Amino acid sequence: MSQNYLAVWEFEINPQSRGQFEEIYGPEGAWARLFRQSQDYRGTQLLRDLTRPGRYLTLDCWSSREAFQTFKQAHAGEYETLDQQCENLTEHEVMVGEFEEVSAK
Repeated sequence: MSQNYLAVWEFEINPQSRGQFEEIYGPEGAWARLFRQSQDYRGTQLLRDLTRPGRYLTLDCWSSREAFQTFKQAHAGEYETLDQQCENLTEHEVMVGEFEEVSAK
């Protein structure tokens, strides 16, 4: 049985980019539209930190880590282009980690 895989990213954004960042990185944004090309993509959540203005987390859910890696390889050009287009929206970004759902035993 495949587990759900979650890629978590943290962003510090340029304050003037808030609206554009939220639009592009949100659940209906450009990243989600790119990811939707895969049937293994399960959705994106965008979280805004209430105590640190400008700090966000994205949670991208996939059927598995392998599915995400395969997607990135197959769409490397589109992924890189979109990443470059979004560079000026953020001051800092880092992958927090890769997680999988723990099933009850």
